[in-house]
Amino acid sequence: MEKYTVSLKQLVMQHDLCPLHRAKDYDTARIVTADVNRPALQLAGFYEYFDPNRLQFIGRVESKYLEMLSPERRYSALESLMRFDISALILCHEVAIFSEYVELAEKYDRNLLVTDEDTSTFMAEVIRSLRSELAPRTTVHGVLVEVHGEGLLITGDSGVGKSETALELIKRGHRLIADDAVELLRISRNKLKGKAPELIRYYMELRGIGVIDARHTFGVGAVKPDTQVDLVVVFELWDENKVYDRLGIDTQFTHLLGVKLPCVTIPVRPGRNLAVILELAAINNRQKKMGFNAALTLSESHDKLIDSGDGF
Repeated sequence: MEKYTVSLKQLVMQHDLCPLHRAKDYDTARIVTADVNRPALQLAGFYEYFDPNRLQFIGRVESKYLEMLSPERRYSALESLMRFDISALILCHEVAIFSEYVELAEKYDRNLLVTDEDTSTFMAEVIRSLRSELAPRTTVHGVLVEVHGEGLLITGDSGVGKSETALELIKRGHRLIADDAVELLRISRNKLKGKAPELIRYYMELRGIGVIDARHTFGVGAVKPDTQVDLVVVFELWDENKVYDRLGIDTQFTHLLGVKLPCVTIPVRPGRNLAVILELAAINNRQKKMGFNAALTLSESHDKLIDSGDGF
């Protein structure tokens, strides 16, 4: 699987960081991991399992420890850290900026950055953005829409009606994320985010009409840059010889990028209102996540009635 990186310069601009010293590689430096580190143990001399590729954050705890040291010991502690080829050292929470920081950053040519933000809060923001930028990803053929707050990934053969259904959903007040190509990112162990490739973002292709820009045609309320994928919907042409699920007691699943997602198969034939069906699919999926399964409730009521001997 391809590994992704993030420009350090881009991170600085995104999070409004102030550079105290720019290393020679400042414009080209890349961040390769979303993991970060507060080097309290390292400043005390413990370097087992230390990863210099991580961004290093100094907060009030580390600053207070350094303040208690003599100038010679403080210099030695920081020098031991700066000798490593760290991505950057970030000073947070308006901590004291000791002269040793700048002196050693210049000596070892390290990127030294400052923010006034609270250390824990800022670290969480950086980790969140890095996890999104560095997430494993793949591109699939399909349409991604947000219906009643649920992200529906519609897949199926070309010409089966995915884009036309998305168009009807837009007209019914729902939002388009991507048409034709959907870029999926695994943002956590069990969550996928979907978005459109930048080149075709908000564009739709409709056979017989051509390409339209959904944002300009229907307004900004009809589109969204990205959304979490909650349900995979497979469109397939109706097969008279196939038995389709009529109750939906057992949820079917599929796996994308190692994430387990609920999946439904919708048979397509003339006369079926696919937009309404997908609205119901979205609502039903949300109900299941909240602990209510209509099919299971009906089945349990039926079993109780049979067990009671009352019949129908």
